Amino acid sequence: MCNTYNLRGRPKDVVAIFDADLAEPEVDFAYESIHPDYSAPVIRRTAEGKRELVMMRWGFPLASDQKDKRPVVNARNVHSDYWKPYHGVEHRCLVPATSFAEWTPQPNPATGKKETIWFGLNDNRSPFAFAGLWCSWQGVRGTKAKPVEGLHLLYAFLTTRPNDIVKPVHSQSMPVILRSREEWQAWLTLPIREALKLQQPLPEDAIKIVATGSRSD
Repeated sequence: MCNTYNLRGRPKDVVAIFDADLAEPEVDFAYESIHPDYSAPVIRRTAEGKRELVMMRWGFPLASDQKDKRPVVNARNVHSDYWKPYHGVEHRCLVPATSFAEWTPQPNPATGKKETIWFGLNDNRSPFAFAGLWCSWQGVRGTKAKPVEGLHLLYAFLTTRPNDIVKPVHSQSMPVILRSREEWQAWLTLPIREALKLQQPLPEDAIKIVATGSRSD
């Protein structure tokens, strides 16, 4: 599953690309890479139908009876009882990104360590969006050293089967990537049956490896 991605660009650039407003004027972000439980920018629709950029924390909570308390960062089986409450347009979002990463399945013989492979649309790191879901949740998030208690906005994004570019690195899944304004609008507005037609891998000629061997892109 994808548990690392990157977003290049300043807040004003991101809101311009996605035709959104900043929910809070002082929002700022700059990342080498984004990991589970990080706070990152997400685009959602307001009650008035406009788009706004909001900072949310990556990862839905597991059910309280689950022993594994790691955040749920990816949604593959969106028809499960876990995800059904978030099918409505009020819980859908776009997660801006410029690349995402997967570990190689085998270590590099020269180093004995697995390498990070970064995937993007092109070498220029053109922006795209993951098809996401979001919720509000009351509880404690963050690290043991710096726990944050209160009301959190949380997000996760959809995955699908990998295409032939991603599959040699990660054979189980790849993120659902939306590249056009039409796809962004469809995910945010269409009935769930129609919107889930977007849960498909990108064509092989639409994605490439843009960096190898580094933890950041």
